[in-house]
Amino acid sequence: MATAAGVADGPGLHPVPLPVFAWLEAQALRLAEAGEAPWLRLTQRRGRRAVQVTNFVGVVRAPDGHQIEVLPKVGKAMNGGGDAEARQLLVEMLRCLGGFRHIQTDSAQLLATHMPLLEVFIGEFLRAVAHLVQRGLRSDYTAQQDNLFALRGKLQMAAHLRRNLCRRDRFFAEFDEFSPNRPENRLLHSALQRVLAWTTSQAHQQRARELCFVFADVPISEHPATDFQRVRLDRGMAHYDGALAWARLILEDVSPLTGAGSHHAPSLLFPMEAVFEAFVAKHLARQLRPGFSLRTQACNLSLARHRAQNWFRLKPDLLVQASKVNRLVLDTKWKLIDGQQTSASEKYGLDQGDFYQLHAYGQNYLDGAGVVVLIYPKTDALNKALPVFEFPKSAGLRLWVLPFCLKDKRLLLPECGSLDTYFAAQTPTVLTFHEIVDPSQEKALT
Repeated sequence: MATAAGVADGPGLHPVPLPVFAWLEAQALRLAEAGEAPWLRLTQRRGRRAVQVTNFVGVVRAPDGHQIEVLPKVGKAMNGGGDAEARQLLVEMLRCLGGFRHIQTDSAQLLATHMPLLEVFIGEFLRAVAHLVQRGLRSDYTAQQDNLFALRGKLQMAAHLRRNLCRRDRFFAEFDEFSPNRPENRLLHSALQRVLAWTTSQAHQQRARELCFVFADVPISEHPATDFQRVRLDRGMAHYDGALAWARLILEDVSPLTGAGSHHAPSLLFPMEAVFEAFVAKHLARQLRPGFSLRTQACNLSLARHRAQNWFRLKPDLLVQASKVNRLVLDTKWKLIDGQQTSASEKYGLDQGDFYQLHAYGQNYLDGAGVVVLIYPKTDALNKALPVFEFPKSAGLRLWVLPFCLKDKRLLLPECGSLDTYFAAQTPTVLTFHEIVDPSQEKALT
């Protein structure tokens, strides 16, 4: 949550320069007037105006270059920790997203250097492009037309007569030229030019200039969207995959700032719900017992039919299957709830709409008999499973609210063992080859 500079810093409050705060206020007002989904909203804290980013994480760069990092609230979720730990966790969680699977930054080094997130992203892109350059740029044959001194390719007779009626030393011809001017290279050159304008790191600026020199014979992409449609990662182009994934994130609109103006302020903001879901899905799959598989974003069922059409798709975040039979439905929620509340009116901070949603999932995906699960981040206030919830009209359907430990990357199961059929109770011990020996041979090895 940001406030104008000069306001005393309090819990959850971070002062920013006045021009930056005015820009953020303008964005929040624009969203409110346009009726768009708000990623930023106006609020008040201690009688002062403030702006709050809602359920998004990443980095925002104001028009004047001021960078604002929006980190997940992990102070409660990981038993303390400051911005460095939150930054480390965010990078680890982003690695679970498809577009960020190429992040290879050493988290320990990141934690030590306190590198800004935008510079982390830029550094990863430059590393990917450098790896590509080492493997070599790919060229392709492209059709060109030119007025040449020597005939090359196919003579374009009509254009030749029109242009060279009085110049018998020229030939207007169409020919194929083997050139690095192909969509993939144009996109990478455009992304390099953009991050060169973004970065404030001297090392990144130097590396970007060196890589731009390699692409000197390649023009920048005038229409990135069209060039992305023409990308062909065919045989021998696998080493382009990582760099192009970053180029897409850099060149395309991947933040809720779309349409916010022509200031070209780079902003990479991502829904925390999606980030948390991807993080849980990756690590939960490893916790399943053999014979079970995890499916993400299943959407083959609908809530109702109307005039032979399916209405209101039911799309649970996670679906556990065995032999293609649905066994367990799970939904992730990035929300800090209080599992220690004793008042019935407070209801742990749970949302009634989530229960309606999970009930619909259970009725359709599990035929009204089985287990549905709501997954929240583990905190001191939610460090174990809540008592099971039952649906009076659906006697065979139960709902569990379970915490997911961000630090250990594990779902905490109910102590009663009711879900042990699906999940391993303990993390399997990973041993190296030389550790698995016959106890009788232990002395021989020592």
